[in-house]
Amino acid sequence: MSANLIQIDLQNMHASSLAPYACDPVNTRGRRFKETSAPTRNDYQRDRDRIVHSTAFRRLVYKTQVFLNHEGDLFRTRMTHSLEVAQLARSISRVLGLNEDLVEAIALAHDLGHTPFGHAGQDALNACMKDEGGFEHNFQSLRVVDSLESRYPKFEGLNLTFETREGVLKHCSNKNAKYLHDKEISQHEEHALPGGGSVFAENFVSIGSRFIHNLQPSLEAQLCNLADEVAYNAHDIDDGIRSGLIDFEQLSTISLFEEFKQEVLIEYPNLSPRKIAYESIRRMLSDQVYDIIGATQAAIRSHAVQSRNDVAHAPPLVCFSPKMRTQALELKRFLFQNLYRHPKVIETTDWAKEVVTHLFKAYVDSPQEMPKFYKTRVSVQRAVSDYIAGMTDRFAVSEFTRLCSSAAKEIGIK
Repeated sequence: MSANLIQIDLQNMHASSLAPYACDPVNTRGRRFKETSAPTRNDYQRDRDRIVHSTAFRRLVYKTQVFLNHEGDLFRTRMTHSLEVAQLARSISRVLGLNEDLVEAIALAHDLGHTPFGHAGQDALNACMKDEGGFEHNFQSLRVVDSLESRYPKFEGLNLTFETREGVLKHCSNKNAKYLHDKEISQHEEHALPGGGSVFAENFVSIGSRFIHNLQPSLEAQLCNLADEVAYNAHDIDDGIRSGLIDFEQLSTISLFEEFKQEVLIEYPNLSPRKIAYESIRRMLSDQVYDIIGATQAAIRSHAVQSRNDVAHAPPLVCFSPKMRTQALELKRFLFQNLYRHPKVIETTDWAKEVVTHLFKAYVDSPQEMPKFYKTRVSVQRAVSDYIAGMTDRFAVSEFTRLCSSAAKEIGIK
């Protein structure tokens, strides 16, 4: 059926369930380049679909979380993590009256800029890029959706809405914010049309402006940021137990986990250790979700928030209660000391840093080894950074053995 024969009132669909301070696709600040609206999807649904169909999203299934991709089939990857963040954030957004489609789009896109080998890869690439402005995965995620995905005839990138891009760029230095602002203002002026107007949205706003003016992003963006923290804390406990690097005795020092573990033991005294862990983590997640809902509703009432503009000028509103924030910080410190800094994890992360560092030098010395798409876009160093950041764990290892055979033998890769 032809699209122009489909008549659906997208403007009013789901609008009745949105709170006045939620992001409504009818009032989006638009895309960088104007496009005709889809007949059966609102703009945020279209963003989500573009993200799911992107090359960068498919690669997440082979990008590590904490444990490297080859260390076990049951450990989390960037893909499974992104799905868990989306599930948590959508559950919370539904109760708060926020836009579930936007929340899902942000959650699925938030890790698109992550390097292979998790934070070890990011740290190594940041060190390699120290003279070129460094490397930061949030900024890289925006580069992915704005320019590195190459799929459409009229523009590079995915041409996502402002609200989705705003949620992807969780953090940004003042230097990078000014760079983004100046770049987008320049592009906006460059694409001005005779007699006024532009190929850009009428209500154009640069993505870096909120950092320059110290404004808050949408509640949907704030929610995805906190859901990200909740998800990785919970699944890193699970993966830590599964790997044998964390045991129940250690976890007894964590009040948030121990409280629910004791509840489970009283209710199910004969439960297996594996199920005790699952059930304790499940209850811990539920408690954090309910806490975020209650604390956020209280913050919205306290600041009399009634609009998206009120959200921008208020302090961060999606939050934990003070007690839960203390418990969450305790959990993060525990994971840092007992999992992320575990000797076996350090051994693999040191190995991963070696791979990324050697690869970076190899491509800078021989840029012809990269696809032409990367070589012609920016400086050689930034092109190499873009190429390596897009790699999966297994492809990075494959390229390392191909280009750096002597170094690969030194660290035991054949």
